[in-house]
Amino acid sequence: MICNNNQVTESATFPKPEAQSPKPARQKPVSLIATDIDGTLLNPEFKISEPDLSALRRAHSAGIEIVLVTGRRHTFALPIAQQLGFDLWLISSNGAVTRSLSGETFHRDLMPRRTCLDLCSAMQAFRGNTVLTFDKETKGAIVLEHLDDLNASIRRWLEKNMAYIEFVIPIENALTTDPVQAMFCGSMARMAEARYALDSAGLGNRITVLRTEYPVRDLSMIDVLNAGCSKGHALARWAAHRGYPREQVMAIGDNHNDVEMLEFAGHPVIMGNACDELRSRGWSVTLGNDRCGVAAALAELVT
Repeated sequence: MICNNNQVTESATFPKPEAQSPKPARQKPVSLIATDIDGTLLNPEFKISEPDLSALRRAHSAGIEIVLVTGRRHTFALPIAQQLGFDLWLISSNGAVTRSLSGETFHRDLMPRRTCLDLCSAMQAFRGNTVLTFDKETKGAIVLEHLDDLNASIRRWLEKNMAYIEFVIPIENALTTDPVQAMFCGSMARMAEARYALDSAGLGNRITVLRTEYPVRDLSMIDVLNAGCSKGHALARWAAHRGYPREQVMAIGDNHNDVEMLEFAGHPVIMGNACDELRSRGWSVTLGNDRCGVAAALAELVT
């Protein structure tokens, strides 16, 4: 169990890649680059810096596959991916959906409706912090009861997605189909209470709990997904599908929800602005997202 990442379900901890004999010179040391978006690819102004953009384009031109791995919904991540200027796949919703820019779906890992109903019942005290997401691109893709209990940072995110939001009271009435996930959003202190409540919810190995935190913004998001669903499991699935051994996978991230992805990758790299949990793992550290850390991480791969 990955206790530091608040995993409720037992999930595989990816061991370090075994040592291998030297590879032929013609074999690339990295064939797949998986990068997080927020806090990693995006700078503090929520834009892709030109050096980072150029580095990813050079890597793509050199034959290295790029995949974006994000906690964002596919539709919300799409405009970021489109800025790269080449075709690629997106692993979105913390590993629940893997889909191409053109909309072709490789894999979905939805939360069973019954599990989500039980979750909502167990988390009654956090009803005002609850957001459900569904895999569709119409109104109702995001469901909540009201905005009153959400802090300013998450309210701004929701306002950008207003075309997809539906207000449903009680929120359980929206569960006519399996959701992608449930999410609890709020201040750091309030979400610490929510994590404790989740640990006591009795849902056992039916769910996976991941968190993303931005202390400077006093913002914490707790994502609850189907058991065994994470960025790491989705990346492992994609790498196997594409025929890349983990030793040829580089992953770049900055937050708690990136742990499993970084554990899987043979070349884990964390941002200079990464959270303390990631810093404690002994992984390579690049520059911060305010100093083009992605470009710095790729400097030895592409020139």
